Amino acid sequence: MGGIQKLYEVCKGLLSEKGPISSEAIDKVRVVLDKITPCDVGLECEAQAARVWRSTQTLSRKRVFPSSPAIRYRHIYECKSFSIGIFCIPASSIIPLHNHPGMTVLSKVLYGTVHVKAYDWIDKAEPLSLLKVRHAKVVRDGEMSAPCGAMILHPEEGGNIHAFKAITPCAILDILTPPYSSEGGRHCSYFRSCPKSDPSGVLLNHTKGSEFVWLEEYQPRDSFVIRRDLYTGPALKL
Repeated sequence: MGGIQKLYEVCKGLLSEKGPISSEAIDKVRVVLDKITPCDVGLECEAQAARVWRSTQTLSRKRVFPSSPAIRYRHIYECKSFSIGIFCIPASSIIPLHNHPGMTVLSKVLYGTVHVKAYDWIDKAEPLSLLKVRHAKVVRDGEMSAPCGAMILHPEEGGNIHAFKAITPCAILDILTPPYSSEGGRHCSYFRSCPKSDPSGVLLNHTKGSEFVWLEEYQPRDSFVIRRDLYTGPALKL
C-alpha cells in the first residue's frame, strides 16, 4: 500500500464529521502523515528543483516551476469528515492570514522552506460575527523546512489563524477535519493586523511575555489567486 493510500485509510478510520474521534486519533494520523514524501504524491520533480532553487547554475527552474506567481492547489480527496490536498507555492508568494473555524488542521511541508506566523484568539468566548476587531496572541513565528514533522492546529489553539510565506518554492500537504463547509458554517475568513489602543492594560496583563495584535477581517486583493492544479500522484482506491 502506497503512502497516500495509507494516509487516506487512517483518515477514513479516525476522522469524523465532527473532527478526530478521540484525542489519540490526531496523533495516529500525524504518524502516517509524517512519512509522506514528495514521491508519494507525484511531486518528486518539483522537490528536486526546490533543492537547487538557490543555485545560479540550475537550468530547470523555469521549466519545472510555473512562470505565473499564482499559488496552485492539487485536490486529492474530500468527504464530509476530511479533505486532503496540496498547496504548491512559488517563492515569495503569500497565503494571507486566514482561519479554520471549528476545524483541526494538519499541515506538512513536503519540500522547500516556508515562514509560518500563527495566532490564537485571546478571548475565545467572543463571537467573531459580532466584532469588527479581536485581539490575538502569536503562537508561532518561524520557518519550517522539509523534511520536518507536521504542524497541528486545533479549533481554538495551536495557531488556527495563520499565514504562509514561501521562502523557496514549497509544497504543503493539508488535512482538514472536518473540511470547509458553507452548510456547516465553516467559512474561510482573512485577517490583517490593525492598530488599536488598550489604555486599561488588560491585554498586556493577559499576554505577558507574548506578542499580541488586533486583527480585523478583510477581503484580500484580487491579485491573490489560488488556482486548481492537476494531482499527478497515485490514485486513491476508495
